[in-house]
Amino acid sequence: MKKSILTLTAIAILAGSAATYAVAQQSSEPVKQKESDYRWQPSPSDLAAFANARVAALHAGLALTPEQEQLWPPVESVLKDMAQKREARMAERRAERAKGDALRPDIMERLRRGADFMTQAGADMKRLADAAQPLYDKLDDTQKGRLEDMIRGSMRDRREWMMHRGMRDRGPRGRDRRRDSDDEGDEL
Repeated sequence: MKKSILTLTAIAILAGSAATYAVAQQSSEPVKQKESDYRWQPSPSDLAAFANARVAALHAGLALTPEQEQLWPPVESVLKDMAQKREARMAERRAERAKGDALRPDIMERLRRGADFMTQAGADMKRLADAAQPLYDKLDDTQKGRLEDMIRGSMRDRREWMMHRGMRDRGPRGRDRRRDSDDEGDEL
C-alpha cells in the first residue's frame, strides 16, 4: 500500500513538473516583433493635447494677477502655433518614412534640412520672446523664478528623454539603428 501511494505521488509530481515546464516554455518565448509594432506612437490629437497641457501648466504655474492675465493670450497663441508647427514636421517625417523611400537623404540634404529647421526655430523663438516680453516685465521676482524653474525643468526632461532614446536607438558602434526620427533635432 505504501509503495503504491509513493509511486502515485512520484508520478503526480513528475507529471505536474513536466506540465509546468511545458507551459513555462510556451509562455516565456517572446513574440518576435519589430520595435515599431509595439512602441506607442502618439496620434496628432495626443500631441495637441500634450502641447495644450504644457501651455496650461505654464499658465497655472505663473499664477498671474488680473493685470498680467491680460498679457497672456499673445504668449499662449505663439506657444500653440509653435506646437502645431512641430506636429506638422513630425507628420511630414512619418509620411516620408511611410512612403518607403529606400535611402536616407545624403549628408548635404540633412545639413540643409537642419539649417532650415534652425532658421525657422530661431524665428519662432524670437516671436515668442517678443510676445512674452510685456508679460515678463510685469512678473514679480517669485514668478520670474518659477518661470525659470519650469523652463529649465522642461529642458532637462527633454534632454533626459533624448539621452534615454539615444541610448536605446544606438547600435554597438554608436550608429543609429533606425532610418529616421520624428524629432526635429535629428536632421543631422
